[in-house]
Amino acid sequence: MVAAVAAGAFAAAAAGQTLQSLGSSDSDGVTPLANATDARASFALGGDTTAGVSELVPAARYTDASAEVQKLNASLRVTQDREARDAAAAKAAAAEASRPKTCLPAHGTFTSGFAARWGAFHYGIDIANSIGTPIYAASDGTVISAGPASGFGLWVRIQLADGTIQVYGHMNTFSVHEGQKVKCGQEIAEIGERGQATGPHLHFEVWQNGTKKIDPRQWLAARGVYV
Repeated sequence: MVAAVAAGAFAAAAAGQTLQSLGSSDSDGVTPLANATDARASFALGGDTTAGVSELVPAARYTDASAEVQKLNASLRVTQDREARDAAAAKAAAAEASRPKTCLPAHGTFTSGFAARWGAFHYGIDIANSIGTPIYAASDGTVISAGPASGFGLWVRIQLADGTIQVYGHMNTFSVHEGQKVKCGQEIAEIGERGQATGPHLHFEVWQNGTKKIDPRQWLAARGVYV
């Protein structure tokens, strides 16, 4: 009850009212209540008086240390993953750069070259070895034929990026298909003696620009591979 009366008096004083104005329109002989500034001073609420008012100190913001540690660990994992990917990419690039781009098509004995033979011209080289000996792609390229071929029994033809075509003939079996991308040194077939052959061997040809048959032995030698 006392608090309510005090609050009402304070409000009246703040509005510049007097006791007389609260009860009557006649203000003679009536002393005005204290104004708002005086009232605040009396209640130690403002003005020039600061006694009794506690200073408000901002509370320190609470930091969750475990959450910060989790963020740091996550950032570290991202960095480590990126470094691992970069290292793997660099290793792959180095391996690709050092990989040979021209390879020997088969191991064995050189038996016939790019020359006239038996009344006709022999447009390739022959490398003899036992049936089943691996035949390798001599270069990177795309298989454009793989299957039966007149005179060769079975053949595989590979086209290089510059249009050169390589022919592999007389094979026993092959393990590639048309449209397949192959790499230098990749096994593509096995030596056989199918077609017009006097024994098991690889017949290897090189067609420059896809049409002109050139000496495969010279073509290989120009790229550091010798038969």
